[in-house]
Amino acid sequence: MAEHFRGELPRLLRILAAPAGFLPLGPALTLAVRRFARRKPAVFDRLGEYGKCSFLIEPSDLDFSFLMVPDGVRSEVRCMRRRATQPADVTVRAPLLVLLGLLDGTLDGDAMFFNRAISVSGRTDSLVALRNAIEDAELTPADFVGATGGLGKLVDRSVIGGLGLARRFTGSPIPGEPS
Repeated sequence: MAEHFRGELPRLLRILAAPAGFLPLGPALTLAVRRFARRKPAVFDRLGEYGKCSFLIEPSDLDFSFLMVPDGVRSEVRCMRRRATQPADVTVRAPLLVLLGLLDGTLDGDAMFFNRAISVSGRTDSLVALRNAIEDAELTPADFVGATGGLGKLVDRSVIGGLGLARRFTGSPIPGEPS
């Protein structure tokens, strides 16, 4: 992967985000994923054996990473300093805005991979299973926070609009536009 990929957070935002690595993000994200698993168990059921795989998510523009095991209501997310060595079944590395675009479905994982916006190592079959489960569920940002109805529509518009604005500001890939 290139040393500096278009779309990384500006230096000032990276500095401001640095303390987030010390917050209890892991326990908060673990609770959020477990709640999501209770609301949408089919997403996790579709993972089958891959639900027990560990996924190391490394935002290339931040100093911390996330280790996730998407095992339904037993899911776990740990936040750690990126320099910490952590074995994982698969590692995904990309700028934060690209990772968020892959999660919410606004960016295509295959396109980002072949454009070298993301790098993947380890058990790619587990990553393909996770991606397929997320894509087949046609999830929206509101699904991740459990918002429905008018509030859900507001959450979707706000998150997608906010990510779009952030991508334009940082030069990240924008869906429908050439990279």
